[in-house]
Amino acid sequence: MSRIGKQPIALPSGVEVTVTGSHVAVKGKRGELSRTISPSIRVSVSDGVVLVERPSNSSLHRSMHGLTRTLVANMVEGVNTGFTKSLDLVGVGYRVAKQGEDVVLSLGYSHPIRYTPPAGISLEVPNPTSITVNGSDKEIVGQVAAKLRSFRKPEPYKGKGVMYKGEQIRRKAGKSGKAGKGK
Repeated sequence: MSRIGKQPIALPSGVEVTVTGSHVAVKGKRGELSRTISPSIRVSVSDGVVLVERPSNSSLHRSMHGLTRTLVANMVEGVNTGFTKSLDLVGVGYRVAKQGEDVVLSLGYSHPIRYTPPAGISLEVPNPTSITVNGSDKEIVGQVAAKLRSFRKPEPYKGKGVMYKGEQIRRKAGKSGKAGKGK
């Protein structure tokens, strides 16, 4: 039995869930999200609670049961409170500036990198060495944060790069010196 799939999803006040066949739409104060789910999984709404049920105990239905429940729960949380990911820029001269909706990153390349976020995502720059990604869709927030990180991934020798807040970088030792050179 899926322990996650069996758990009911409590609906906060101001959040509406509409199920039409295999299409689930969630509306709340931060916007509206919709997703098409597996047709074999059944989603029902009653008394302020969303229930996800599966037709059989097969391996596919068990895996889709937990996945569907998690996706719907993330949609409910996203339209109610939203999701946030924070990134830090570590390195001499690495900085970020906000220009309108875009951000301009200086990451040690010969040119600045300009990034325009997709619809529904807002980028905040609390200080020149950190970026905060906000949005109601958890999947897109994660994709945008990963894209920003990919511009200069953290490297293990000096620990420089764009990294998630609190991320630990495993450091490597550099070259072992000049031993063995000459006679």
